[in-house]
Amino acid sequence: MSSEFHSILRSTPSRIPRDVIDAYLETEYRVGGDTPCVLKVGARSAALEALHRHHGVACSAFVTAWNPYSESLAPAHNAARQLELAQALARRGLVAVPGVGQHPNNGWPGEESYLVLGLPLDEARALGARFGQNAVLWSGEDAVPRLILLR
Repeated sequence: MSSEFHSILRSTPSRIPRDVIDAYLETEYRVGGDTPCVLKVGARSAALEALHRHHGVACSAFVTAWNPYSESLAPAHNAARQLELAQALARRGLVAVPGVGQHPNNGWPGEESYLVLGLPLDEARALGARFGQNAVLWSGEDAVPRLILLR
């Protein structure tokens, strides 16, 4: 990803602390399922493009219900929140591939997540806001994950 993009994102007005945004930019967004891959902000993913094509969608979002506003919660509380997210996705009939968002070296525990196939940007934003997230990762037809700040 270009340093220009990082600079623009870091300078975007937000209530999210700059160091938290930096951590999101550095995080590895690991997708499980039949086609495991690691997504990085701003880096095109051939595996993600293949997933989009296989499921006949033009977009996807990587979302979690863990640790709202990057405030650490007890594992049981995070598990309950993640179950609520899974149920909300299932009710809508969305394909959700389990994953984990994990910074490579800052010690923050990995957060269970889902890659939700076919989720438009406005719906990804609404879903992230519903679960108290600072940001979601969203990819369009170009299969380039973008960090979408919500606050």
